[in-house]
Amino acid sequence: MLRNLLALRQIAKRTMPASHRQFENKVPEKQKLFQEDDGIPVHLKGGMADALLYRATMILTVGGTAYAMYELAVASFPKKQD
Repeated sequence: MLRNLLALRQIAKRTMPASHRQFENKVPEKQKLFQEDDGIPVHLKGGMADALLYRATMILTVGGTAYAMYELAVASFPKKQD
C-alpha cells in the first residue's frame, strides 16, 4: 500500500511540473489589436477565421429563415382531400 502511494506521488511530480514552463503573455498585443480604430468591427478583427465564421453564420441564418418561411407558407395552404 505504501509502495503504491510513493509511486503515485512520483508520477504526480513528473506530470505536474511547478513552474519550469513559462508562457508568453499575449494579452497586451491582443488589447492593441482590438482597441485600434481602423473601421473594422470587433467581431472581425481576429482575421480570416473570424470572417469565415461570420459569413457561415449569416448564410445559415438567412437560409434557416427562408426555409422556415417556406414551411410556414406550405403549412398555410393545406392540400385538398379528394
